[in-house]
Amino acid sequence: MRQMKLRYPLLLVLATMVIAVLAACNGDDDATAGSRLDTVKERGNLIIAGRTDLAGFGFLDASGKNVGFDIDLGRAVAAAIFGDPNAIEVRPISASERGPTIQGGEVDVLTRNVTWTSTRDAQWGNYTTIMFYDGQGFMVRADSGFDSAFDLDGTTACVTSGTTTELNLADFFRQNGLSLETVVFEDTASVYGAYESGRCDIATSDKSQLAAIRSGFANPGDHKILPETISKEPLTPVVPHGDDQWFDLVKTVMWVLINAEEMGVTQANVDSMVSSDNIAIRRMLGAEGEFGQADLGLDADFAVDVIKAVGNYGEIYDRYMGPNGMSFELPRQSNELWLNGGLIYAPPLK
Repeated sequence: MRQMKLRYPLLLVLATMVIAVLAACNGDDDATAGSRLDTVKERGNLIIAGRTDLAGFGFLDASGKNVGFDIDLGRAVAAAIFGDPNAIEVRPISASERGPTIQGGEVDVLTRNVTWTSTRDAQWGNYTTIMFYDGQGFMVRADSGFDSAFDLDGTTACVTSGTTTELNLADFFRQNGLSLETVVFEDTASVYGAYESGRCDIATSDKSQLAAIRSGFANPGDHKILPETISKEPLTPVVPHGDDQWFDLVKTVMWVLINAEEMGVTQANVDSMVSSDNIAIRRMLGAEGEFGQADLGLDADFAVDVIKAVGNYGEIYDRYMGPNGMSFELPRQSNELWLNGGLIYAPPLK
């Protein structure tokens, strides 16, 4: 009996130690919940992974400044945190570098034309919210005689490695009993250089990318995009796994851009809209109530800085791909607001 009495206190001590260790681990998790935001603030800028070679999405303007739809999404996050959209560093990466870059936490946000898939969500990082609906298509020479994707039996395709494009391409041809030869390149520029020089019969990628690339060809009219869309390519910013506050922050900034367009708040009128008689607008702009700004570590009126910096979703889209955009014209179609028959929709800010 005396031995049993000695064992129970020992078990109690061990159990207490285990509980203490578990509590410490949970405490560490809580303490680091805002670590990405703290790191960004201490650093003084936001680091995004992007690109410099794709018209409309991430490219260098005449002055050498990195601009584009994807870049402006990153600038919106910087404006939310610092009140300054230029507090940003863009790190150009290739398609195959996207996964390792975000997995390793080397950047704060990945906005480089990245498709949301189940495997990538599980392995790469947290996908925030869909900001561009796309789908894979085919570009051919206008005089090729091809009018449909189903005419492409026996052709050669140029494709970028490390993309969903490769798998979609193989699936489509196998599913439809068509033969295909592929020529795979590490970087996107090589893909289209090979296609334009005649090494491949077809180029395939997201239709928005095909339109962007075609706009930069010496003779864009010599090439056409076939009508079929063979995949779903929802594009969304990605953040590293492991920080819920950061994940929520980036999502909410995206939701502000969409809700602002829906409510008619623009770069030009945002200051006057602070005193709008619309309660939802005043709440979004921090003039009344709240929608979680403090939990995100942001100022109550951060949305004003965001909209002043980059405009609303529609303004960003039109800046690069609208009728008078900097790059090329691409009808919004699925990227219209849900009110206009599109798929762009965001949760309410309340």
